[in-house]
Amino acid sequence: MTQIITVTNQKGGVGKTTTASALVCGLHQRGAKVLGIDLDPQGNLGFTLGLDIGSASTVYDVFKGNCSMEAAIAATEYGDVLPSDIMLSAAEVEFTAPRREFMLSDLLTGVRSRYDFIIIDTPPALNVLTVNAYVASDGLIVPMEAEVLSLVGVTQLQETIETVRDAFNPHLKVIGILINKFNGRLTLSKDILELAQEVAQQLDSQVFQAKIHRGVGVAMAPAHGQSVLTYQPDSRPAQDFQEIVDVVAGERFPRPKPTFRQKYISKFFN
Repeated sequence: MTQIITVTNQKGGVGKTTTASALVCGLHQRGAKVLGIDLDPQGNLGFTLGLDIGSASTVYDVFKGNCSMEAAIAATEYGDVLPSDIMLSAAEVEFTAPRREFMLSDLLTGVRSRYDFIIIDTPPALNVLTVNAYVASDGLIVPMEAEVLSLVGVTQLQETIETVRDAFNPHLKVIGILINKFNGRLTLSKDILELAQEVAQQLDSQVFQAKIHRGVGVAMAPAHGQSVLTYQPDSRPAQDFQEIVDVVAGERFPRPKPTFRQKYISKFFN
């Protein structure tokens, strides 16, 4: 049974692509068949996972009917990726046909059976691309930073989620809110956590128990075409993300047993 998960927040810079790439990479490490779909015109998911997005077919080409989804999907060492580029920024004005909300869902019909998980990265906007992701998905993961404006972005999602449930996808659920750049020693982080828990209750969801702590490797990994899980696998943020992957993967795809080196580093340095 394929599980389709969208990573979403209206506010930019909250770690959507970092989260999506960690999910793709982490699930692939556990033996799952994974497809990452980039619906952000910035094309960062493909870049993060090592693709040369300027020389490949993209999701825009698929939506336009210029190539099949199978032809546009690129294989990487972290799993398959359907990349994006800046041409997708015209989606709101170009794709106006009836049932435009179902473009992605319809296209996935032919490939979804090949994958255990499909992870969708979305733009920082509530537009036709985001709605397409919601319509196609089983669940949403909502990353946010431990700051007020990021929390506002989460609350603004609620109306869109309810609209999609009522009109297109009644089975859509919010898997959880994920707090990035968390520092439990700061009063602000603690206050935001409490408010996020209230918002999660309104969404009939949860705040993930694992919080993603700050780390240089998170910012450096994309420049090397990697997720933080492979760039600095022993770092605190990588281990935090592995706990999120644990929740998504469930018992079907358990975490690989750590090496002696990983156990040593985890014990003495984390």
